Amino acid sequence: MPDPQTAEITVRDMTLDDVPAVGLLEHRLFPIDAWPVQMFLDELSQPETRRYLVAEGGDGIVGYAGLMCIEPIADVQTIAVVPEYEGRGIGSDLLTRLIGEARRRGAADVLLEVRADNPRAQQLYLRFGFEQIHIRPRYYRDGVDALIMRLPLAEPHPEGHDATVAGKQ
Repeated sequence: MPDPQTAEITVRDMTLDDVPAVGLLEHRLFPIDAWPVQMFLDELSQPETRRYLVAEGGDGIVGYAGLMCIEPIADVQTIAVVPEYEGRGIGSDLLTRLIGEARRRGAADVLLEVRADNPRAQQLYLRFGFEQIHIRPRYYRDGVDALIMRLPLAEPHPEGHDATVAGKQ
């Protein structure tokens, strides 16, 4: 088995061929709230509003992430890294790419939900400038709250007026 500490990581777009492996990882990493495989297939069938990535290492797919963007909001649908590969910057790389995709698609904000009992993920999002804006009580199947976090992407206008987007909350 390759050493997770020395294996090179590559990130690429998720394909339909990746879905079975991603589905297995999803059930391993999120046993209570795992998405069914069909959900990944449905997400990949909507490239006009979705972008999904996989991170590959010596063990195959070791991380994945997805974004939905319907202007003016982008939403991180999922982001996961297998525990053996945590702490190597894979989650940061995936999140950086999703934020870049949100900017490319013209989003004003990136939103996400994170489990209230997942401080590691919360710290990652805080490092990227996300702020907690709301709590969804008992959002997850096991009753854990979801913290709603937002990263504003809209730049203020040079005149000092904030950019406004129709429909933005």
